[in-house]
This record gives sequence, C-alpha cells and structure tokens, in this order.
Amino acid sequence: MRHFKKLILAFSLVIFNSCGSYFNQPLFQEPSRVGEFSKSTNKLLDLPDAAQKLEVAVYNFSDQTGQFKPVENGSTFSTAVTQGSTTILIKALEDSGWFKPIERENLSNLTTERNIIRNTKQEYIKNLDPNTPPLPPLLYAGLILEGGIISYDTNIVTGGVGARYFGLGASSQYRQDRITVYLRAVSTTSGEILKTIYVSKTILSQSLSGNFFRFVKFQRLLEVETGITQSEPVQIAVKDAIERAVHDLIIEGVQDQLWSAKEGKAVNDQLVADYLEEKEFEESKALYNRLFVDRDYKHSLTLSGGANLIDGDFATKKLGFYGAATYQHNINRFFDFGIDGAIFELNNGEQYSNIFASVGLNGVFNLLPEDDFAPFIFAGPGVVVDVREVVDEQTLIGRAFFKLQYGAGVQYKLNPRVGIKLFAEHNVVLSDELDFRVNGKRDDFYFNFGIGVNYNFNWKNKSKDETIEDINNEDK
Repeated sequence: MRHFKKLILAFSLVIFNSCGSYFNQPLFQEPSRVGEFSKSTNKLLDLPDAAQKLEVAVYNFSDQTGQFKPVENGSTFSTAVTQGSTTILIKALEDSGWFKPIERENLSNLTTERNIIRNTKQEYIKNLDPNTPPLPPLLYAGLILEGGIISYDTNIVTGGVGARYFGLGASSQYRQDRITVYLRAVSTTSGEILKTIYVSKTILSQSLSGNFFRFVKFQRLLEVETGITQSEPVQIAVKDAIERAVHDLIIEGVQDQLWSAKEGKAVNDQLVADYLEEKEFEESKALYNRLFVDRDYKHSLTLSGGANLIDGDFATKKLGFYGAATYQHNINRFFDFGIDGAIFELNNGEQYSNIFASVGLNGVFNLLPEDDFAPFIFAGPGVVVDVREVVDEQTLIGRAFFKLQYGAGVQYKLNPRVGIKLFAEHNVVLSDELDFRVNGKRDDFYFNFGIGVNYNFNWKNKSKDETIEDINNEDK
C-alpha cells in the first residue's frame, strides 16, 4: 500500500507538470469541421465595405523556397510548405470584400469548358431556338496579384529547460521556424507595380515530457514516462501571413488613394492612422521579436530605492534602507557617464547601525542600447560619508572613506522617455573602519539592491533665430 501511494503521487506530479497540454489531447476521432481562423482572419473580415469591388486575377502564388520537409536523417521529398497558396490567397481576397477574384490559375480548364458550351450551342441549341444569346465574355482584371512564399527558415530559435531530482524529472523544449511572404499588385493597363507587401510569420513547436525512475523495492524498478508535443500547422501559418498581406495591401492602397472605403474619407483616414501606428510598432522590432526604442535623449535622471546589506566585521547582518538619485549623460550608443548620490543604512543589529551618504562616479556600458529590455554594467570610484546626527565622546563627525563600486542591472523602457531599472551594486570600501571594528585583513564592503524610475530628456537650446527674435522683442 505504501508503494502504491508513492506511485500515485509520482504519476500525479508528472501529469500536473504538463496538465495544460493534457487537457487538449485528442482522445476520440473528430468529424470534419469548418477550417480554423488564423490570427489575421478577423482583421480581414472586420474591414469596412469597399466603395467598389475591384476585379483581380491571381495566376500563380506559389512556393518559391524549393525546400523539402526536414527530418533527422536529412530531408524527404515532401515539401516544407503547402503548394496550395494560390487557393489560400483567393479565399483571402474573397473574405476581404474589397476584391472580385477571377479564375486564372486553371485558365485552360475554363477556356476548354467554354469551348464545349459554345460548340454545343452552335450544333444543337441554335437549331431549336435561333434567339439563344451567345456566351457572355470573360471578365478581365484591372489588377494582377503576383508574389509567393519566398523563404522558410527552420530552427531560428531552439531551447528548453529541464530538471531531475531523486528519480523524478520533467523537461520542456521549443523550436521556432519562420515563413516569409511577398505580395505585389500590378496594373494590367500599364504594367506598373502599384504596391509590394512583405509579411513574415513565426511557427512555434513545443514539447513537454515528464518521467519517474526509481527502485521501489529490491529488484523492483518503477518507471513512468509521459509527454506531449504540439506544433503550429504550417498551413495555418501560411494562411495567416497571406491574409495579413492582403489586409496591408488594402490599407496601403487606401493610403495611396488607389481605392477607397464605402463610407469615404473619414473611414479611410482612420484605417490608415491605425495601420501606421501598428506598422511603426512592428517595424521597431527586429528578428526574435526584439523591440527597439530610439535613444534620442542625451540626459537621464533616475530615482531609485531599495535595500542595503553590509558585510563587515560583525557576524549579524540585517537589511537597511537605500535611496539614490542618479544623473547620466549619454556619450555614444554604448557608453554613458553618470554621477549618483545616495543615502542608506548599514545595520548589524544591536552591535552596529548607522546612516551614511555616498557620492559615486560611474562609467556605464549598455550591452543592448536600443532594446526595450536592456542589460547594463557599471563601475567607478566614490566616497562614503558618515552622516550620523548623534554626537558623544566616542563618535566622530564627518568620517569619510573612499570606495570602488561596480554592478549590473537591466532597464525596461516603457517608451523612449520613461523606463524602469532593476540593479545590484557591490561597494568595496578602502578601509576596515566603516563599522568601527578592525578585524582581519579584508576591508569592509556592502551591497545595494534597488529599483528605480528613469526619465530621459534633452536640455532645451534656443536656436539662433529664436535668440535674435527675443532680442528684437526686448528692444521694442
């Protein structure tokens, strides 16, 4: 019974480790269903009505990557992406409500069928009814849409995490691929390329696994394994990229006044404004979803607070308060120069407690200067001053110590002006008398841990024209 309880406990831990995936496991055969929406389908369906639908022809929107599906031992003869992207594009054009797609992919089939109809009418139907109207002409398109899937990059990001303890383990792995689509609109009257749209989409694959391995009794081994793998369908990713390309083509055409919404200028302006705002945000991202923030400001001021911990000659160590103000000047993309002033408490409990102030000069190196989540390191010299207000025969006022400080932190930029900083700092005091106790060969030191709000700004400099105008106004 005792071993049975252990078995149930171990199995439960493994199951709960990946319970989110288990809730979606296919346990029964499923019937056919309407195809799933991609993340861009609703954006396409939510577009306002067009002032006039445009006839558009798609001859071929194909896979231009030439890649085969990768396997562990090489590759197979199965293609990496769908070969039916033309059909997906035609469906997206139809869903948008802005275009009237015309059959051109299998034009030979269409013309053959029309010839059969024409010959049948000439040979049989006209003999019965001479007034039968002729076969109507085919529609012709004002636009031709060209392009295709131009790249499929595999394993652009791979990674995972795992742990094992006392025979119980769990792990998770992920892989990210990337598909890229180009779509261009060509005028059939002039051959001019009116617009070219570029869209990329990542494809995520994840796996979760858990196992338990242990001898529960002499020569009795218990082993339990479980896991699940989920991969985003490539067809859905292609559908998402193509629908987003059609959506962007419509909006950029509205922006260039190639076509218009039914409601007119007000709706057109709102569509373009929303699109440009979203586009600006997405263009600030780089590969791997890195978000860039421009560094347009040369100066910054940071107010921070946190905790302080002394490591001196007493065994007892307690956290004290810490507060600081920091000014930094941007020298170039990677380097800043800063000066900070701080007040803090060093606390050894009943043995020693005091309040100090410090001033430090730092050189700051920004590892990722344009990322919204940016790590940095810093180092420099400084001075620590005793600011205790209590005066008696055994205390000194104005004790000062030189120090060296270095540390690291990260800054999350909410926008180009405001950010949040999280940092840790090690301060090495060049003296062993900070806590009034000299013991051993090692000098006293302390740690600062803080979080702060950073504000970036530029000094306002008047131009020459503004200065001359101000002087003229004063003379008047």
